[in-house]
This record gives sequence, structure tokens and C-alpha cells, in this order.
Amino acid sequence: MDGNGNILEERLARWRDYAGRRGLSDYAVAAGESRLRESAAELQRAGLTADESFLIALKRLAESDAVIRDFAGEYWRELGPAAVEAASPAGMPAAAVTGMPAADPSATTAAGHRREFLVIMALAVAAGILVQAPRLFGYRFIADESAALFYLRNASFFVLPLLAGYFAWKRRLNRRQCLWLSLPFIAAALFANLYPYDRAENGTPATLLLAALHLPLFLWLAVGLAYAGGRWRETAARMDFIRFSGELFIYYALIAMGGGVLTGLTFALFYFIDLEIADLAGEWLLPGCAAGAVIVAAWLVESRQRVMENIAPLLARVFTPLVALVLLAFLAAMLGTGRGVDAQREALIGFDLLLALVLGLLLYGISARRPTDKPNLFDGLTALLIISAILADAVALSAIAARITEFGFSANKTAALGENLILLVNLGWAAWLYIQFLRGRADFAALERWQTAYLPVYALWAALVIAAFPPLFGFN
Repeated sequence: MDGNGNILEERLARWRDYAGRRGLSDYAVAAGESRLRESAAELQRAGLTADESFLIALKRLAESDAVIRDFAGEYWRELGPAAVEAASPAGMPAAAVTGMPAADPSATTAAGHRREFLVIMALAVAAGILVQAPRLFGYRFIADESAALFYLRNASFFVLPLLAGYFAWKRRLNRRQCLWLSLPFIAAALFANLYPYDRAENGTPATLLLAALHLPLFLWLAVGLAYAGGRWRETAARMDFIRFSGELFIYYALIAMGGGVLTGLTFALFYFIDLEIADLAGEWLLPGCAAGAVIVAAWLVESRQRVMENIAPLLARVFTPLVALVLLAFLAAMLGTGRGVDAQREALIGFDLLLALVLGLLLYGISARRPTDKPNLFDGLTALLIISAILADAVALSAIAARITEFGFSANKTAALGENLILLVNLGWAAWLYIQFLRGRADFAALERWQTAYLPVYALWAALVIAAFPPLFGFN
């Protein structure tokens, strides 16, 4: 190992020591080390020394990881301003590397936390106000069909641009980066609102419903660009965003449950004094709170990552064997009774949801696993889960393909079939990589790289459904 390699290993050993003193889980220690190592190695390949690359890697990761931010503050305090200056890239002051004044190398000041809290509260309130803003144009949240169509077109724009703005602010993106980041939102808004969906003759156009379902997916990946803070090309950054997405869902569900209890209590209290507030809550409070809670949940994940370190592994380990058992029972029942899958559109959508669930469990398993661990029983169960899902879906596809051939394509069938095939390709190659890993012919990192590299496929498919499906199917 050369000198640079020894220096990097020494710096990573300091991380492990710090993490151990903080009582972090083995997964959190390994995940932090992996992110630091990958980011520093990339910078070294660009020509920086080990010291320089480690300092820059710390600055990058400290912006999105609370634990690494705390470690960075301690590390810079131990080095001192002079040592940080000496280890910084030539011509670059210490403050430019750490993002802090040389006299105060701590990035976790109380003032900074208060400022971020105020920004989050302002954005949450803004999201709640945006949900009600359409009232200025005559659209009520609970009203007629035209209001429902308006909200279908625009629901994604009440929260996600604000969330992207929060991450752009926190990651200190420059104006040029912010401009590029705004383009997906502008394009999506134009496609959502300029297409003449009202040409549909019977009810809500199917292509509008499909666009409304795919807009959040497309824009969520745009939020991921802001979350990565210029590091989207790095596998570790994409994996962080996947992990963040799952943890955000958990936090939001917890907030929603708490909100449900609070709402029930509020109804009861006002009922006791003979005041009916159902309309007020349904039209004003709940929509605004639901929108603002997304921003708050994102901030909680960002600021309280240590709380979540053991939840993702627990969820993956509990539900992976259970879902695998259900799928095996389904396959056995189908073989034992000779009954096939009902070849309806709803069946295809149901299997889409099944594949999405299996993919979610796979991603949880990947994000919660030490990359250096040897294959174990849980890895075998995960591979079994993926293969069982693929077999079940293959049976359904064979039946549904025959029906589509007989009755032709529609917007809903095409969208459901396309999503099924996209998920199937992802899981099919993931199954192959998992088998290779279990046989000792590939490392676990290959599976992680495949999942993160596949993310743009979902964005491209969502963009296709939003932009191409409406004219292809006559806006019906």
C-alpha cells in the first residue's frame, strides 16, 4: 500500500474510533466508512492527495449526513486551523474546504440548527398555503370535477419544488445548478397543464390519471438531484437517496398516525360543545397539514438519521421472509389446483405493486447491509424472494399478454405492462447478481451499483408516460 493509501486508512480508522465512541450500529459505521472511502478515492483519482481528498470528502458528506457532520466538526477541531490549511489543496483556504471560518471549525452550531428549523417551518407553512392557493381561481379542495382535475394535474407541485429548494439551500447549490434543477419542474408543469385533457368524452381521461400517478415519481427523482448536491453520479449518493426515501416514508407514516389521533381528539372536543368542524378540517386543515408534513418529515430524516439506523434493517428482516413465504404459498396453490391468473388489467396492476414491494424490500436490504459481510441466511432469503416474485409475475404476464393480444392496447394496459417489464428487468438482473454473490463469483457492491444505476430508467419511463401517452392515446 502506498503512502496515500496508508494516510487514507489512518483517517478512516479515526472515523471508526469516533463512531465506536458514539455507540453507532455496525451498519452505520460501515456505511459511513464506505461513503468516505468512495468519495475520497474519487478525488484521489482526480489528482488530489489523500489528505486533500479526505478533507473535501468530509465537507461533501457533512452537508447531507448528521453523523459525519459531527465527526467532521471534531476532526477539524483536533487538527486546528493551521493543520487544515496545510492539508488543503494548494491555494485553497481552510474555510473553503470546511465551509467554516478558520477560527471556528465547528459546522454544527446552535445558530445553524435554529436557522434550518426556521427555514423548514417556513417551507412547511408555504406548502400548506400552496395547497389552498387554487381557491383564488375558484377551485376548492373538495368540490366539483373541474377542481378534481386541477388538483390531479398540479398536486405534485405543491410540495416537491419546495423540498427540492430545501436541499438546494442546504447543499449550497450555486445559481447554475439551481437553474438546471428547476428545468424538470418547469417542463413537468407545462406538460401537466397545457395538454387538452378535457377532450375526453367519458369521465376523467385515463392518460391524465396516468400522468398524475407518474408526475410524483419523475419529480421525486428530480428532488434526488438536489439531495445529492452535485454528487448524483456517485453510487453512494444515489444509495443515500434511496435510503432517505424509505426513511421519509416511515417518518411520514408516523406523523400521519399522530395527526390522525390529534384530529380525532379535536373532533371529539368540539363535538362536546356542539360544534361541527368536519368541513373546516377536511377542506383547510388536513390538506395543508398533509403537505407541510412532507417537508417536516424530510427534515427529521436529515437531522435525526441516527434514530433510523436500526429501523430499515428490522423492516427488511421481518418482511422479506414473510413475503417470500406468501409468494411460495401462492405458487404452490396455483400448481396444486391448476388455476391460472385472472387475465384482467387489475391483475397486472396488482403484480406491478407486488414487484414494487419486492424491490422496496431489496433496496432496504441493500441499504441495511454491511458491504463487506459474507453471504448469510438473509441473503439467501432475499434471493428466494426475488426469484419467487419473478416466477409469479411470469405466470401472470403470460395470461395477460394473451388478453392484450386479443383485445388490443389501451393507455392503462400499456402503462401497467411497461412498468411491469421495467420492474421485471431490474429484479431479473438483481436475482442474477445475487446468485453470483451467493456463489462467491461477484461482490455485493455490484448489486448496489446496479440498483443505483437503474434509477434514471424510472425517471425516463415516467417522463414518457407524462409527455407521450396523452397524444398517443388521444388525450383519453
